[in-house]
Amino acid sequence: MSQSVSRDPLALENQVCFSLYSAANAMMRAYRPLLERLDLTYSQYLAMLVLWQHQGISVKTLGDKLHLDSGTLTPLLKRLELKGLVSRGRSESDERVRVLHLTEKGAALHQQALAIPEQMRCKLGGEPEAFIELKRLCDKAYGYLTQTETDKAD
Repeated sequence: MSQSVSRDPLALENQVCFSLYSAANAMMRAYRPLLERLDLTYSQYLAMLVLWQHQGISVKTLGDKLHLDSGTLTPLLKRLELKGLVSRGRSESDERVRVLHLTEKGAALHQQALAIPEQMRCKLGGEPEAFIELKRLCDKAYGYLTQTETDKAD
C-alpha cells in the first residue's frame, strides 16, 4: 500500500520547520532593500531596534533580548561601532559590565527607520490582527523550543 505524500510525516510540505525557515528567509530578503537605505543588515537593524528603546543597555541584556550569544553579538556591535552608530563603554555602577549608547548618528537613524514597519506590512498585505496572531504563535513556539528540560517537567 503506497503512502500519500500528504500523509507522509517526512514530506517537505508537511514540515512546520520548513515553512518557518522559508518565511524567515523571505522576510529577511524583503527587509534587505529597506535596510540598505539605512546601511544596516537585518541583524544590525534588530540590535538598533533594541537600542532605540533602551539607551545605556548592557551588552548581556541586548544579547538576551536578541537571543544571541556573545560570539555572534560582539562582531555585530563592532560593525555598528565602526559605522558610528553606537559606542561601547563601562557601566558606572559596575565596571565589569559593558554598556551601549547610541551616538547622534545612531539616534538620528531612528527617524529614517520609522517607515519600515509600515512598508513591511504593505509588502505582506493582510490585516494587522493576522500579524499579531502570527507573532504570538512564533513567540509561543520559541518559548516551547527554548524551555530547559527542568522547565518542561514542571
